Amino acid sequence: MESHINTYITLVATSAVLNVFLCLYTYFRRSKIPSSKIFILYTAALSIYTFGYAIELASDTLEQMLFWTTVEYIGMPFSASLGLMLMIKYTGKTLSKKVTAALFVIPSITLGMVATNDFHHLFYKKVWLREDSPVPLMDIAVGQWYVVHGAFTFSCLLCACLILIGQWRHTKKMYRRQLLTLITSQIIPMVAAFLYLLGLTPGGMDPVPVLMCITSAMYIWAILSSRLLTIVPIAKDSIFESMREGVIVLDSFNRLVDYNRSLRDMLPELNTTMIGQPLDDIWLTLAGKTFPVEYGREGLQTDLYWQLNGETVCYQVRTSYVYNKDAQTVGSLIMLIDITEQRFLQEQLKQLAYFDGLTKIYNRTQFLHRGREILSEAQLNPQPVSFILFDIDYFKRINDTYGHDVGDQALIHVVSVCNRYLRPEMLFARYGGEEFVIALPNTSLQEAEKLAEQLRVALLNDPLDVKGVPITLTSSFGIAQYNGGSDSLESLLRDADTALYESKRNGRNAVRAYTVSTT
Repeated sequence: MESHINTYITLVATSAVLNVFLCLYTYFRRSKIPSSKIFILYTAALSIYTFGYAIELASDTLEQMLFWTTVEYIGMPFSASLGLMLMIKYTGKTLSKKVTAALFVIPSITLGMVATNDFHHLFYKKVWLREDSPVPLMDIAVGQWYVVHGAFTFSCLLCACLILIGQWRHTKKMYRRQLLTLITSQIIPMVAAFLYLLGLTPGGMDPVPVLMCITSAMYIWAILSSRLLTIVPIAKDSIFESMREGVIVLDSFNRLVDYNRSLRDMLPELNTTMIGQPLDDIWLTLAGKTFPVEYGREGLQTDLYWQLNGETVCYQVRTSYVYNKDAQTVGSLIMLIDITEQRFLQEQLKQLAYFDGLTKIYNRTQFLHRGREILSEAQLNPQPVSFILFDIDYFKRINDTYGHDVGDQALIHVVSVCNRYLRPEMLFARYGGEEFVIALPNTSLQEAEKLAEQLRVALLNDPLDVKGVPITLTSSFGIAQYNGGSDSLESLLRDADTALYESKRNGRNAVRAYTVSTT
């Protein structure tokens, strides 16, 4: 019996040494090992447990045994929680701070119970030395909290084991040796502890510390052979769920197979009951129409506008095929990327480049660009084009009398009135200051004069209201027409400008068309 105990102590001490080695190895390589802090604490807890148990077995008196039992419980109850955290981290998942703290409540109470057992006997009802043993061995009668502690420890080992088993089908073959090592490291102590609680172990000895020698050796083997800890596989599910882009997975019949967390945030109306339905049917439910993107094409990129929380957002849609091992198409992926901010900035730049910031109509640069296009088309397909230049009469007087804010309101008011009479094909722009220009495709000089007169009368009869005070606005108009030849846009605008100043010389609030006699 004594030789068996010595062998047992040797094996337990070996377990302790191996755990210390793992702890130190991880500490010195912590910068290269994911979750190194948890593994350091885990192996440190196991080291304390196994060393304490080895010294307990080598003790001669009951007092010494109880002391080293307390030392064991500094590590043993916490190792179960740390082991569960390590396995959860290995699978790519995380725990909240509250859940993490909750995992250490029972181990902390257990340590307190063991250290103060003489006062309440809730952990051990009774402890004594075995009378039939040739060497000193402690025997116990378990208390209520011992059962709680045992159930918690077993639950942690079982949960860790189930989590790892659940990752098996998501893990590539090259990483399954790592995973098998971790699963075995949970199963061995779980089964051993169960047998010990049933009283089925030889001599009633706790086999867990001895078997730690095997699990620690497996860890070391896995570290050296498959770079366990240094290279940790990332589960496909974790990647899929952590992607910032929303992803829709369709089968070969364009039915919804899966979608990730980001897509749920982008399309909150989507739910799991829609899995298995054709995407077009789902979109009819969500938006009242079929999916607006041709998702059966490889590499398609387009924009999709959507209402999210009362605001319009823009998603860039990208499509690709899903292939099996035989390079056959088995489905497709639709990826939604939120580009709302990018599109917003592009629209802002477009507004700055193309439109006048105050009146929101085209600016001078954009008018010249588009005006040349209109003139070029008229030259290719002989047709008249007319141009109207007009400005607000006595605009400086408005600024000096009422202030520049009212002057800005006057410009906006003029644009608002004119837009009531202008058709979509007419090009309307702010030419500079209080001056405006209109290009009229396929419009004769007489038709342009008629329109200009409408605008003049409308502005005269619709004064600007400033805090209940009406301010009458009048404008002077000049018109020029392209009738063929090689006239440039600039020359036609100069002709219109000449006619405009003729209107001003004749008392303002008038319309004049450019003729050779004007000069």
